[in-house]
Amino acid sequence: MDLREALTQIAEIRQQVAQTETFRGYRAAPVAASGVLAWVAAGVQAWQIPDPTQSLGIWLTLWMGAALCSLAITGVAMGLHSWHAPSPLSRTLTALAVAQFLPCIVAGGLLTAVLWLQDSESLWMLPGLWAILFSLGIFASYRLLPRATFLVAVWYLAAGVVCLAWARGDHAFSWWAMAIPFGVGQLVAAGILYWTLERPTLERPTLERPTLERPHGDS
Repeated sequence: MDLREALTQIAEIRQQVAQTETFRGYRAAPVAASGVLAWVAAGVQAWQIPDPTQSLGIWLTLWMGAALCSLAITGVAMGLHSWHAPSPLSRTLTALAVAQFLPCIVAGGLLTAVLWLQDSESLWMLPGLWAILFSLGIFASYRLLPRATFLVAVWYLAAGVVCLAWARGDHAFSWWAMAIPFGVGQLVAAGILYWTLERPTLERPTLERPTLERPHGDS
C-alpha cells in the first residue's frame, strides 16, 4: 500500500465517521438572530411597503438582503467554530454540512433570478418556494443535527405549502408569508440547538474516597 492510497483510505474513514457525528457548528445565537431578522424585515415591509405589488424590486431587495445577512452571520459563526474547535474532525463536519445545505441556497437564488427576469407575475410564489427549498436543505443535513431538527424541516415544508395555497391574490407578498415560516422556524431551531447542544449541564461533585490514616506509633 503506497502513501497516496493510505491517505485516501484515511480520508474516506474520516468522512464516514463525520456522517455519524453531531455537527455543532450551527449555534443557537446566530440562528435566533436570523429569526429575529425575519420579524424585523416583516415589520419594515408592513411599515414602508404597504403594497408590495407596486414595489416588487424593493420587496425583493428587502428579503434578499435579510437572507444574505442571515447567511453571513451563520457562516461567520460556523467558520469561527471550525477554526477554534479542538477536534480535527470539525473541519470535515463543517465541509459536509455546507455541502449538504448549499444546494438549496443555490437553487433558491437561481429560481429567484429566473422568476424576476422571465416571469415576474409568478414572484408571489417565492415565499412558499423559499420555505420548501429551505426544508429540503434541513432534510438533507438533519442527520448531522439533533433529531428534533427533523420537526423544523417539516415545519418549513408545511409552511411553504400553506403559503403557496393562501399567500396569493389579495394576500400575495403579505408580511406574514415570510415572517411566520422563517421567524418562527429559526427561533424554534435555535431553541432546539441550545437545549440539545449548548445548554449547560450540572456536573456531579467528585467524591473522593477518604483515606484512613494509621495512628502514629503503629507499625
